[in-house]
Amino acid sequence: MQTYDFIIVGSGSAGSVLADRLSISGRFSVLVLEAGGSDRRFYVQMPLGYGKTFFDPAVNWNYKPEPDPGLAGNVDHWPRGKLLGGSSSINAMVWIRGAREDFDDWRDAGNPGWGYDDLLPGFKALEDNEAGADRWRGTGGPLHITDTTNAVHPLTRRYLAAGQQAGLPLNPDFNGAAQEGVGVYQISTRNGRRMSAARAFLRPAMKRKNVRVETNALASRILFEGKRAVGIEYLQNGETKTARAGREVILSAGSINSPQLLQLSGVGPSSLLKGLGIPVVHANENVGAHLQDHVGINYTFKGNVPTLNQILRPWWGKLLVGMQYILTRSGPLSLSMNHGGGFFRTDPAFSRPNMQLYFQAFSTVIPKSGERPILTPDPWPGFSIGLSNCRPSSRGEIMIRSSNPLDYPRIVANAYSTNADVDEMLAAVKFVRKIASMPAMAEIIAEEVLPGPSIQSDADLIQDFRKRSGTVYHPVSTCRMGPDAGAAVVDPRLKVHGLEGLRVIDASIFPANITGNTNAASVMTGWKGAELVLEDQK
Repeated sequence: MQTYDFIIVGSGSAGSVLADRLSISGRFSVLVLEAGGSDRRFYVQMPLGYGKTFFDPAVNWNYKPEPDPGLAGNVDHWPRGKLLGGSSSINAMVWIRGAREDFDDWRDAGNPGWGYDDLLPGFKALEDNEAGADRWRGTGGPLHITDTTNAVHPLTRRYLAAGQQAGLPLNPDFNGAAQEGVGVYQISTRNGRRMSAARAFLRPAMKRKNVRVETNALASRILFEGKRAVGIEYLQNGETKTARAGREVILSAGSINSPQLLQLSGVGPSSLLKGLGIPVVHANENVGAHLQDHVGINYTFKGNVPTLNQILRPWWGKLLVGMQYILTRSGPLSLSMNHGGGFFRTDPAFSRPNMQLYFQAFSTVIPKSGERPILTPDPWPGFSIGLSNCRPSSRGEIMIRSSNPLDYPRIVANAYSTNADVDEMLAAVKFVRKIASMPAMAEIIAEEVLPGPSIQSDADLIQDFRKRSGTVYHPVSTCRMGPDAGAAVVDPRLKVHGLEGLRVIDASIFPANITGNTNAASVMTGWKGAELVLEDQK
């Protein structure tokens, strides 16, 4: 059995950062275990290629939660990255840090060092923002952020104008002084290629002699000596292998796999573990509990002017944008599907926005088997205005079904399970229609396709968003951070309560969800977590 200073389970948004930061001095040896394979795939590197990876089992866990009463009994689809870079290799690349108040709430809940002012230097240090450095933005860091202001589809300008006509300010930087308003999204790309955590952090680390990355290596159990984590058992190529950690085992497997691995290893709700015949190493009812996620819906319109549908659907259009991308690394294939967006409050009494907007200059009403039809949109000029809630009050859980590490855990999302979540979404979809009714948008809309003009009453609107909503892929909080071992899984230094030599460092530690996409905050968690680990080394 080989021994390393650190074993990191998962090479995703946080794990890749940890591998880089813990190995850069040359002082420590690092083993990274990744359940998936390489990220060197065309549709991974091409930004808009994530339509192809949306269901691809070669790079995607393809989780299915339980049928959800809150979603009219539907079974949602939860893509999670199963490759180097994790979900940062298959996500929509929108770079949003979250609101100042989100992190200040974390700090005020008893987690010193996690307030916005504490984290801002880390955000700036890890970024290389094309928009330039200022009080909030950083340049020169490992992860390049692209300013897409001059690259987005012309219809985005109409959306921005309509948002302002509906009462929202124009916001040039959602990661700047304030979040509220409409604007163009910054995305994690560089020179037309996806800037995943693997590309920014893991690939440089892999060139070092003190870093070893094992792919197709599924962690099956944390090895303990008493209450101390001393290694990992993993499955690779049909064999069971083990590796030992001289200093720490770090779980960075994400909000589904980190609680799953803890539970498989005897850390979790005691009744669950005993019922499955798993010896209890440390009982903690919070492992896998408190699941939070953002839930969203699209309102789709048929336009009377061309949209991206007219260029992305026909064979000649695919050829054209394909040649443009291959030759110049530009054009629609170099961008996210979300060209514009924004944040707004459904109640002016709220201290910060509680809803996020997305503008897509194409539509995908007609499904396509085996993929998200981003690259084959509808045969008519369509576009969508989407939205998702930012800090829902609904809570779910992720619990293992058996002691077999190959069995997917049971995911219970509980979307829209509180009246507050239903009420705010009802107000939010009405605001989407308000934006669409503003002159800048109304004059190019031929008709509302989804949900359609027949859906007008509050009851019908609620029924519609229950039927058509789904995750926007931001699950958090299943190993949440907090000072109280009775209410959290890790402490403010990300050490697992009641155990030694074991941390969780990924989005599962978020005490609560943030206002916006979770990838940037996940990368920051890896950066901050690495600082904490290094501070504690003697």
